[in-house]
Amino acid sequence: MLATLLCLLLALAGLAVHLAWRHRFRQLQQAHQEALQRWATTHARLAHEAQTRLTAVLNLLGEGILLLDEQNRILLANPAFRTLFQPHTAPEGQTLLATLRWHELDQLTRELQPDLPALTRELAWAGPPERWLRISAAALFDPAGRRLHTILVFSDLTRIKQLQRVRQEFVANVSHELRTPLSHIKGYVETLLSGAASDPALQQRCLQTIARNANRLELLIEDLLTLAQLESGQVALQLRPVSLPDFVGKILQDFQPRAASRQVQLHSEVPPLQVRADPLRLEQVLANLLDNAIKYGRHGGHVHVRARSLSPEFVEVAVADDGPGLPPEACERVFERFYRVDKARSREQGGTGLGLAIVKHIVQRHGGRVWVESQPGHGATFYFTLPAAAETEPAGSTPTRPTQP
Repeated sequence: MLATLLCLLLALAGLAVHLAWRHRFRQLQQAHQEALQRWATTHARLAHEAQTRLTAVLNLLGEGILLLDEQNRILLANPAFRTLFQPHTAPEGQTLLATLRWHELDQLTRELQPDLPALTRELAWAGPPERWLRISAAALFDPAGRRLHTILVFSDLTRIKQLQRVRQEFVANVSHELRTPLSHIKGYVETLLSGAASDPALQQRCLQTIARNANRLELLIEDLLTLAQLESGQVALQLRPVSLPDFVGKILQDFQPRAASRQVQLHSEVPPLQVRADPLRLEQVLANLLDNAIKYGRHGGHVHVRARSLSPEFVEVAVADDGPGLPPEACERVFERFYRVDKARSREQGGTGLGLAIVKHIVQRHGGRVWVESQPGHGATFYFTLPAAAETEPAGSTPTRPTQP
């Protein structure tokens, strides 16, 4: 009986121990699962944060970024890449060659090797639009030498290349523009020194040519200095309200003798409008446009100055002639420095090729814009906008200095 009771107690004790360990095992298993769940949640959160940071960085980068797989298929393209190349469809999943059709770039990625995992090249992309790009390429290889991924970084050099070309063209143009009058001056001085001074008629002709070319040099240098000051922001505008009808009327009066020499009639069609402008700079703008309209318009023709209110903030002014007009390609480039539609005629008329460039910079400094509309054989109209003046402000009426010839 005692033995039976002892066996029963031992069995109960064993069962209790088993149940206790089983309960503990379940607690440990649940704690392990909760720990795994917390680890998975933390891992997902950290991965999401890392992906968010990476996406933010890629979105903010000004350089285009491409990530390629081993088959040169695009895995990732950032917004800067899309802005730079503007692909017609989403590039992800397509090959590099199918997306850009740029064989030089595809060849660049295939030149990457385990012993040469990174390359940088400057390549021209035909576009449109045409661009110059610095491309940095780097590849990741496995121990067997198989390329796993390739990253491409595109830096747009187009603006830098354009500025370099403009600078080179500017230096070449300035050199040419200075060389022509200097060679004339030197030639006629040598003529005088070789004995022409004893011939009064020849002497007079030589001195007149020297004076004319010296004046041309002076005008060119003045225009170059003005343009340099405008581009560098060194010109401080003295803004004040200006009454357009009175202002235009005074300038047209100053240009009347020059217009009469070509039998050109000047017309003002300016309503009572006020602009906020620097009178001296506004005079330069109108003087340049009127001078061009008279010189290059039709002999015996008409030049009209018009104005209208575009909005409460801006006024549009137009100078129109009825001359031969401009070809379409010239309308895009006429405001460039030293650009001339007819180079021979422009030099004969005494132009420096900088007047319209000065006009553009002055108008832009006022916060406006300038453009031209023309059809060959139907004249040209130059437009520019200026800020409108408040109606309560008293307006000045006339330029403060005479118009330069």
